[in-house]
Amino acid sequence: MSELVLTETSGGVLTITLNRPERKNALTHVMYSALGDAIDGAADDKAVRCILIQAEGAMFTAGNDLGEFAAVNAGDANVTAGVRGNRLLEALGRARKPIVAAVQGHAVGVGLTMLLHCDLVFVAEDAKLSAPFVNLGLVPEAAASLTLPARIGHARAFAVLALGEVVDGPTAVAWGIANACVPLAELRARARAGAEAVAARAPAAMRLTKALMIDQAAIQARMQEEGVHFHDQLTKPEVTEAIAAFSEKRAPDFSRFD
Repeated sequence: MSELVLTETSGGVLTITLNRPERKNALTHVMYSALGDAIDGAADDKAVRCILIQAEGAMFTAGNDLGEFAAVNAGDANVTAGVRGNRLLEALGRARKPIVAAVQGHAVGVGLTMLLHCDLVFVAEDAKLSAPFVNLGLVPEAAASLTLPARIGHARAFAVLALGEVVDGPTAVAWGIANACVPLAELRARARAGAEAVAARAPAAMRLTKALMIDQAAIQARMQEEGVHFHDQLTKPEVTEAIAAFSEKRAPDFSRFD
């Protein structure tokens, strides 16, 4: 397992920790693979009854490492091969064990969309959830175009996915994205308690309950559909402009695009 993604199993809980705080836990394709492997590996591990995802540092994750997006946009075949087929998203789409998340600070892009595949979500009072895909010339991923409207309604979901509006911790709870908003100092303990409560329940009944609550076929189909558009958009001039604007600390100018 990459040192950028740490894992530890105890008390029936597999804890997965994003460990790239110096880069705001921005995710590379190597980290995506490590996360996906950890979630998939829990499926047949009898020592794991629940998965807990957390992060080191002040931020849950800044989302995808934009350096990799820039490389794909520039036509780097090696990076493109690594980015295509996101192991984390695939694993979330077929996960059988319940997943709990502990979120502090910013959770950007996949940092938000992965929460829609978690069964319990705890956010700190400083949490800021956002999915600025269109701002980057991209489309939603992780089946967020399906799961977020189902969770919070079309109008709210459109504001988040299309306009990049930020959802704070209390609002995430009010909208049903998270279970509770707690002081930062209490976040990990609260999430751990939630994971241990899940792990203490009848395991087969717990897995069946999760499965009955989720339409995995629809989620996986939407992920595939989003993935085609996402990777196509990565090669487009809109993304070139968005990445340049981000680097130059200015607003992107999409006025010349159809």
